[in-house]
Amino acid sequence: MSEKKNWHSTVLGWFVVKEGEDGSPDERAGEEPEVAQDPAVGLRPNAAHRAGDGSTAPAAPSPVTFVKDVPASPGGQVDFDGVFAAADIDDEERGRVTKAKELLSALPDGTDPAVKKQIVEASLKAFGVPIDKIIEAGVQEIQALEGYIRLGANDTSKLIDESQQRIVTYEEDIRRIRTIMEERVAEQQGVMKMCNDKKLEIQAVLEFFGRDAVAKVVRDSPKLIEPT
Repeated sequence: MSEKKNWHSTVLGWFVVKEGEDGSPDERAGEEPEVAQDPAVGLRPNAAHRAGDGSTAPAAPSPVTFVKDVPASPGGQVDFDGVFAAADIDDEERGRVTKAKELLSALPDGTDPAVKKQIVEASLKAFGVPIDKIIEAGVQEIQALEGYIRLGANDTSKLIDESQQRIVTYEEDIRRIRTIMEERVAEQQGVMKMCNDKKLEIQAVLEFFGRDAVAKVVRDSPKLIEPT
């Protein structure tokens, strides 16, 4: 099995798939087709998210269990530390991903990838940060963000259903209720965009260490969940 196929079948469930990277017609043959739902919400089961395209998350059970209440997202602004803390990802685990991201950002753009890998791995060893722990923490963060998107999507879907019933019952309140619906959908879309942007940042860190390395950590770690 190719490295790309391993990556697709192991961790794609929580990664943002950019157009033209994965899921070409040949590769997607035999996969479950995406089913369009309410266009006002854009909920699609078993569909990876596209960053910035206006779609929202699939209305499926959260892939993680939050140990405490997740933070609100007023105006679509996400408290990432609050989301990660709610998913029981501690400061040390978050710091590992941040350290790796900072090291990657500090390297010149023209640096050879092999040299980059040597520099970053040597630096991480000097800091006493195990690479497997960075990968594990990064995947945990992506799982938490995916769960947060799905929770928000479910809440948004429930709100829309209740609002539509109220429109039928209270015809005089149609304009006000529609405004509430539109604001909530826009907010959730903002949440999805910010979370997917953050997922792309974390994904860049994980991809740096190699898809096989990430696939192995996902399979072996009791903290991580393999997509079905």
